[in-house]
Amino acid sequence: MYEPDGSGRNAGPVIALVPAAGRGERLGAAAPKAFVPVGGTPMLGLAVGGLMAAGVVDEIIVMVPAQLVEATADLLPPAAPARIVAGGAERTDSVRAGLAGADAAAHILVHDAARALTPPDLIARVVAELRAGRSAVVPVLPVVDTVKSVDTAGVVTGTPDRSALRAVQTPQGFAADVLRRAYEHPENATDDAGLVERLGIDVHTIPGDPLAFKITTPLDLRLAEAVLDGRQVAGR
Repeated sequence: MYEPDGSGRNAGPVIALVPAAGRGERLGAAAPKAFVPVGGTPMLGLAVGGLMAAGVVDEIIVMVPAQLVEATADLLPPAAPARIVAGGAERTDSVRAGLAGADAAAHILVHDAARALTPPDLIARVVAELRAGRSAVVPVLPVVDTVKSVDTAGVVTGTPDRSALRAVQTPQGFAADVLRRAYEHPENATDDAGLVERLGIDVHTIPGDPLAFKITTPLDLRLAEAVLDGRQVAGR
């Protein structure tokens, strides 16, 4: 898929890292969250399928619980350009495990398996920004709810101006050297862009997509099932 552009600038393979070792306790499922089916297909399989459909990813590294490494291959789409490695206890541990096998990457995407319905077009737009020279790119949506900050006693301490707030999605894209530098430090973060921000590097945003929502709760799972049912009906 990767073809040198002749200049060497911003060229090179794109490798996607898919953390899928989380337990997903809020979903209330017996299996790890990424292995829970949506419309008969595990979230992980749908997420990998979306990365393949985008047509911009050269390789996919999936990080799963160590005891599920061998079984995971059967859950992925046929001919997926994927490697499966053991993840870690925390999300950052899993990404570090994936980074260890991504030496050839010029650009790296980190994509949550739980965002299983992410449109391929959104993935392609993130990569296009990286190819254009961005060091870090994240898709975002405006925050539509009023947000309150509260103290440990549950008392409201403030109401941030939501016009300056954004909800962040994945895939998050990075120049490979930037993400590796960010992961040289031991801190944890809820997203990879948070680690890059600590380096003082600008993280650019692009418009996200409502379908890239994260399947976290039983209600999210029902919504995802409804979306897939609607697609199947429309395709008949």
